[in-house]
Formats: sequence, C-alpha cells, structure tokens
Amino acid sequence: MQDKNHINHDSALIVNEGIEQPPIVNPYIGNFYKKNRVKNLSIDEYVTGIQQGNISVLSQAITLVESNRHEHRIMATEILERCQTHKNESMRIGITGVPGAGKSTFIEAFGGMITSLGHKLAVLAIDPSSERSKGSILGDKTRMETLCSDPNAFIRPSPSGGSLGGVARKTRESIALCEAAGFDVIFIETVGVGQSETTVHSMSDFFLLLMLAGAGDELQGIKRGIMEMSDLIAITKADGSNIDKATLAKALYSNALHLFPPSESGWIPTALTSSSVTKSGLKEILEKIEEYFKMAKANGYYYKKRKEQSRFWMYETINEGLRDRFFENREVLSKLSHYEVEVMEGRLGSFAAAAELLNIYKNNI
Repeated sequence: MQDKNHINHDSALIVNEGIEQPPIVNPYIGNFYKKNRVKNLSIDEYVTGIQQGNISVLSQAITLVESNRHEHRIMATEILERCQTHKNESMRIGITGVPGAGKSTFIEAFGGMITSLGHKLAVLAIDPSSERSKGSILGDKTRMETLCSDPNAFIRPSPSGGSLGGVARKTRESIALCEAAGFDVIFIETVGVGQSETTVHSMSDFFLLLMLAGAGDELQGIKRGIMEMSDLIAITKADGSNIDKATLAKALYSNALHLFPPSESGWIPTALTSSSVTKSGLKEILEKIEEYFKMAKANGYYYKKRKEQSRFWMYETINEGLRDRFFENREVLSKLSHYEVEVMEGRLGSFAAAAELLNIYKNNI
C-alpha cells in the first residue's frame, strides 16, 4: 500500500486527498442547549410569576403539574395551594362535538371575539394519546394561528395520556393555575364526543356541544345522553349551501331538548346556528352564555356547583394519589410481573390477583 502523500510519477492520474467527513451530530449543539436551558424556578418564583400573568412561568408550572416525577408533584401541590388564595370568578366553558364539527376553527373564531371584548382567554386543548406509541401530536396550535398571536389568549395543548374520556390527567390543576394568572374565560376542549363529557362537565360551569348538520341522523346525540348535559347546542358550518340544513337541525335539536327534565340550575338549553367563516351566530352564542352565568350567579347555582366541583376534585386527587402510590410500592412492583403472567396464563383470576396485590400493598405501606 502506498503512502497517501506519495505521488506516482509513472501515472498521469493524480488523486487528491478527500475532505474529512463531517460528524453526524452537530458538535456545537451542546453549547446551544446550555445557553438556552430553562432556569429551574423556586416555588416563590413560580407563584409570583403566575400571579403577575407571566405566560412563560405559567407554561412551566403546567408542565410541572403534568409531570409524574415525585419531586415535581410535591412542588406542584405547593404551588397550587398558594395559588388557590387568588380567587377568580372565571367562566369555565367545556366544549365538545362530533368529529368534523370544527371545534378548533370554532374556538379560534369565538375566542378571537371574546378577547376583542377585553377578556383574557385560556384554551386547554386535549389531544388524544396513541394507544400504541403513547404519544400525542399536540397540533391544536397549528389550527389556531390567529388566536396564538393574540396577547390576551393562552393556548395549551396537553396529551390525554389515556385518562378517562380523553381529558388530560391534570386539566383541573391547569384551570386553577390559569385562573390565578388572571384569565377570566377558560375553554376546555375535549378530544371528541362520547369520550370525555362526564369529566369535562365536572370541571366546567357551562357545557357547549357542537353539532354538524347534514351528517346523518340529526338526533343521534339523544342516544348518548350527551345532550342531557349540554347547556347549549351550536350547529356549526351554517354557511353557503349548508344554511338550510343547519336551520332544520337547529329546529330538531331545540324540540328534542325540551323532552329532557329541567336542570337543577333552572336553565333551559336551546340550539343555535353558527359559522366560523362568516362569524355569524357567534355573538348570539356569547349572549346566551352570559345570560346563563348571570342567572346562575343570581340564584346561587354557580357557587353551589363550584363547591361541588371542589369536593369532586378532592376525591379525584385522592384516587390518583392512591393509584400512584400503589404502583410505586416496591413490593407491588416486584410481584406485578408474576401476577400478570398468572392471569394471562389462566392460572389465577383477574379479581383474585387484584385482591392479592392490594393485600401486598396494604401490608407494605
């Protein structure tokens, strides 16, 4: 083998030495992350930043409450407790709808109108988590470009994480933080109808159902019981050639809503049409929502429901805490795989295995 610097004078072919291949990973990327690394805040800094309406601090705090790390949960609990003293009579509005009803488009149009009236709006958008990869796209912001740039709006997409009904496990804590940051209108968008209504209803004051006209059986919602929880039904995409279908759907839903027994609040639900493109019907929807809150505060139902929600959140937090502690228990973890195999092989019943694991946890607390 010839030396690489040796030149063969007997050949007319001269081969120049090639350049060195660049590394696959940028060697300077570490310096970039060191420079842009988010500073770890203290509890006092979190609370102060949230109460001052600092969006960056609020986002970090929500990330903290969504974390499963033990030390993060301790910090989050302290932050939430100190923020609870900052009371805010906000409007918590749960929004759900059939697939294709245009929830994100409606929220952008409706939310833009709300912020233009001087309100501060927080949108907690729940993205479905994949059952296979356990990941989420979190792409709601891409469909709300105008609202994203609104200084009076805050949009936070969160993964459902496989929790009941697709509602993010820590959505209620996120609501409390947003209220402490001064947001007086909170939208809670669910992943779709038939998945999360009961949970959203337990953390919202007003429940808005978006329906699509001309998509089949107009009264299919009655079969689910979702309409019984709704305070208002909005028929979306009521523009162009779809106006007549939307008007017919509005009449059908309005008639159907009268078949349900009166709600405890005394509110009589109705149906309206709207268009996110032409902005028609949005003002009427807001007027109905404001009418509801005025009535609910006057008769005391607003405050009664808030108290019931606080009690519900207490029990839900206990349930989550017990579940986390169970699966973090060393004795349980050491025997969990064994019991899984026993159940899957049919040597032990599911209920018996669960009872034995609970006994193991009870004896090793």
